[in-house]
Amino acid sequence: MKALLYNITPEQMPHVQSWRKHHPDDEIETTEDILDAQTVTQAQGFDVASVMQVVDIADEAVYQKLADYGIKHLALRSVGYNIVNWKYVHKYHMLITTTPAYSPRAIAENALTSAMFLLRNWGQIFQNEQKLNFVREPNLMSDEIYNQTVGIIGVGRIGSAVAEMFHALGAKVIAYDVVENAANEAFVEYTDFDTVIKEADILTLHTPLDPGMENMISSEQFKQMKNSALVINQARGPLINTVDLIDALKQGEIAGAALDVLTEENEFFEKQFTDMSELPETYQELAKMPNVVITPHSAYYTKTSVKNMIEHSLIDMKRVYEGKKPVYPVNL
Repeated sequence: MKALLYNITPEQMPHVQSWRKHHPDDEIETTEDILDAQTVTQAQGFDVASVMQVVDIADEAVYQKLADYGIKHLALRSVGYNIVNWKYVHKYHMLITTTPAYSPRAIAENALTSAMFLLRNWGQIFQNEQKLNFVREPNLMSDEIYNQTVGIIGVGRIGSAVAEMFHALGAKVIAYDVVENAANEAFVEYTDFDTVIKEADILTLHTPLDPGMENMISSEQFKQMKNSALVINQARGPLINTVDLIDALKQGEIAGAALDVLTEENEFFEKQFTDMSELPETYQELAKMPNVVITPHSAYYTKTSVKNMIEHSLIDMKRVYEGKKPVYPVNL
């Protein structure tokens, strides 16, 4: 098998090298570039291409050239697959695989960390400390997880791990998903979407960005939420209307938000800036708020996850190359 892995980062390289050591017949090459219309030419001569990027692969030329090179398998080293253009995937008969099980626990733990940060008012406490104010102000009295109703939208591998973790800490967990998994019934009460929105003290999103799901959480939903509700998004930025979120926070319709993803994240995540004015206005607004925490699409970012992203993706690449059914196909 000859595979080209795009957007390889330094922490991924040891796992690539480990695969090379244990699979000497495979030719695994890497590049730091993302896959686009300019870099697709690097894939010529390979059997499969692999990517992990937040930038959409939107240009038909990418799919056309991959097909011209004989590449029919694009392996995504991520859970989400909204970066691909399905019109061109179907047109050029391309197989898409993902790595949905690299570490649901990593993202679940990050959801819990985010919830605790907001619930215990750490943003405001840190801001006060910077002003040398160490007074326990009455408005900073917090609550405990066992008193919370945690609402989950999307109860797949990650959502299930989130549900089990919060349930273990004593929270009531309610959830909405188009598929109700009986295995979750010990720690999840399934209900409808509107009920989750209205009853959740902590609302956390774990759905893909399928067509029609943009702005799933917008002004209508914020007005239905408890004024004390906390919103966590570790799925995809466009699931939440950012302008409506900012307005809801300013109007006190919700109490806080933890965002590992943003609609405009491609403009500034994985980049370094020297001046706040260089960043999108929506980020500038959110960054001012002590009841908001933003992380750069890093909920997954653990040693276990990075290892599994490489290994699981390469396993599926190898299986497809050998004519076997992949473990994690999206469109087989």
